[in-house]
Amino acid sequence: MLSEMLVRVKHRNLLVLLLALGFFSPVTLAGGKLLATSAVGSIEGGAGGGLIPWAALGAYATRDEMGWSATLSRAQVRDFSLSSTALSGSFYDRVELSIAHLDFQGRSAATQIGMDVAGVKLRLFGDLVYGEGPVISLGLQQHSLLDKATARAVGARHTSSSDFYISAARAWIDGPGHRTFLLNLNLRNSEANQLGLLGFGGDQGGREWQLELAAALFLDQRLAVGLEYRQKPDNLSALVEDDWTDVFIAYFPSNSVSITAAYLQLGEIAGAKNQSGYYISLQASF
Repeated sequence: MLSEMLVRVKHRNLLVLLLALGFFSPVTLAGGKLLATSAVGSIEGGAGGGLIPWAALGAYATRDEMGWSATLSRAQVRDFSLSSTALSGSFYDRVELSIAHLDFQGRSAATQIGMDVAGVKLRLFGDLVYGEGPVISLGLQQHSLLDKATARAVGARHTSSSDFYISAARAWIDGPGHRTFLLNLNLRNSEANQLGLLGFGGDQGGREWQLELAAALFLDQRLAVGLEYRQKPDNLSALVEDDWTDVFIAYFPSNSVSITAAYLQLGEIAGAKNQSGYYISLQASF
């Protein structure tokens, strides 16, 4: 029911809401962590870097706080676009819950696919900044296709499935050049074809472990540059699936707002080669 409500929200109205919450709200429920340590919003919902989730929990909530984030994202490559609307909650620096609705569209109006993603992330132990070791989190994402015809046509085995991942991240305040530096590593168990937009599994394979990486360097307290890598399965003999990469810049005007822009290199998607383009995301936390 919540996902149906998200679909009905107009993107323009949500954009106004995000700006109002982030720039003009005098009160926040959470905010006890250092600026930017909650990451930004990933395209599948929850805290991450855009293409992948990170081990950090969102919304700056400490062990005594609850926090909420709303994220609006859009990726545009040569032949396709993908929009994402997401809400997430972080509870007592231990658990993050998220839900996202994705809309995928090709050049033809007939190529439209919707998918819902529900996620949960559990911080097992550690801290992103303090202590000796990294923060370690365990996550699950449940993907459910709303438009199933394309997945069945290309030979996918399923139209819904779950991804499991374990994530480790560490930020060094005095990193290279005396700037803050962050690394994140994920191991994801998945059978998703193109995030699940083309279904799950196929004639060439199914569930397997995939590697995901992210790195970010802060040029100052509010501005970071970085890159991400997401290994992808190749389950369908009819369609090649390439790994994804991005180079991003993220700006944190306050602990209530983040703005992220990226250059994407997604390779071949649904038979269309050389899919490169841009990604932009706006997140408000409160």
